[in-house]
Amino acid sequence: MSYTTLISVEELQALITAAKPLRIFDCTFDLMKPHVGHEQYLAAHIPGAVYADLDTALSAKHGVPGAHGVITASGADAPASGGRHPLPNREKFATWLSSVGFSNDMQAVVYDRNGANYCGRLWWMLKWAGHENVAVLDGGLQAWQAAGGAVNSAEEPAHFQANFLLAPEKATLVSAETVASQLGRPAQTLIDARATPRFKGEVEPLDPVAGHIPGALNRPFGQNLGPDGKFKPATQLKAEFDALLAGRNPASVVHHCGSGVSAIPNLLAMEIAGLGRSGLYAGSWSDWCSNPERPVAQG
Repeated sequence: MSYTTLISVEELQALITAAKPLRIFDCTFDLMKPHVGHEQYLAAHIPGAVYADLDTALSAKHGVPGAHGVITASGADAPASGGRHPLPNREKFATWLSSVGFSNDMQAVVYDRNGANYCGRLWWMLKWAGHENVAVLDGGLQAWQAAGGAVNSAEEPAHFQANFLLAPEKATLVSAETVASQLGRPAQTLIDARATPRFKGEVEPLDPVAGHIPGALNRPFGQNLGPDGKFKPATQLKAEFDALLAGRNPASVVHHCGSGVSAIPNLLAMEIAGLGRSGLYAGSWSDWCSNPERPVAQG
């Protein structure tokens, strides 16, 4: 049995016991203090978990900003998106997966300590690389420890090199140009996952311009979780997204946030709710506002 959206602690424990081909990834991170995520991993993580650093493994850091904030690296180092956390291209990502011993026959399980904010990035990237068998550990490390799951500290032994092969994309990456060309048209519904004060432009702690893409709807990503830190039931998520969309076609949705990371819990929640797999504008607001010619809305 494969898991493609969520996996429970009990289901993960069963996979481990059965010695199924499996790789667990800890994606814990802190945007304001990037070194803290790895320190937390070293303090406690699920045994055998590989640390996936948002800045170094799940983002492209090559190239320099050019006109309007566009990253100008080319060839093998060219990123696949703009923004504060530009996606590495698929080939670069596959090289990293191979380096940590991940192969195409494995079930991937991703988790963090941050309400599925950062592990969702790796969940989406694996889909984008053509690997369907990846699931988010519902409730994260907190749920694992609450169930009595063991943890390790310090680094894990290195894994043997694997040969992860890219397959046709199973997730849709949407460009700024596509978003701009579809503004105001029913073929596109934008959902912004940032906190409402940032969406409205009342505060902006990270990017040079405050506000949002005109016409976007706002659903802060934390609304997908219940008080226990786990995703709400599918029926509840469906009702909430139906209310937000107000008759708009779920297939038209393109998710975004500040830099393409916290948008993923919304995307995952829609899939859990049975509303399909929607698109991701990975560059998000940090990419959009880097070009002064693009329109900005506030309020």
